[in-house]
Amino acid sequence: MKNRRSFLKKAVAGATLAGLLPFVKTASAGEVKISGALIHHVFFWLKEPNNEAHKKQLVAALQELLKVKTIKMSHIGFPAGTENRDVVDHSYSVSYMVMFDDQAGQDAYQVDPIHLNFVEKNQHLWNKVVVYDSVDKPIK
Repeated sequence: MKNRRSFLKKAVAGATLAGLLPFVKTASAGEVKISGALIHHVFFWLKEPNNEAHKKQLVAALQELLKVKTIKMSHIGFPAGTENRDVVDHSYSVSYMVMFDDQAGQDAYQVDPIHLNFVEKNQHLWNKVVVYDSVDKPIK
C-alpha cells in the first residue's frame, strides 16, 4: 500500500509539473551560455545541388556520423529562406553543426573510424566543404 501511495504522489506531482510547463518563462539567450565547448560547423556544396538522391544520401551519412561518442549536440540543416543580403550565403547544400565538450572531443572525432568512413564513402558527393570551428575563449 505504501508503494502505491508513493507512486500516486509522484504521478500527481509529475502531471502537475507537466501542466505548468507552458507557463514557465522561456530562457533568453543571455541566460543560456555555452561555456568551454567547441562548435564544429561544416558547410557542404554538392557537385549536383539539385540531385535529391545525393542530398538524402549525405543527410543519412551525417546522421550516422552522429554516432561518434564525443558529440554532445547536433544540427543538420539547409539554407533558410532568409532575405538575400551581401553577408548571407545561401549557396551551400547542407550544413552540419556539432558541439563537443572541448578540443579533446573534437580531436577524437577527427580520427574516429565513423568519421573516417564518412569521408571515404561520401566525398564523391561534394565539390566544396568549408569548416568553421569556434570556442568561447582562445585555445592555449
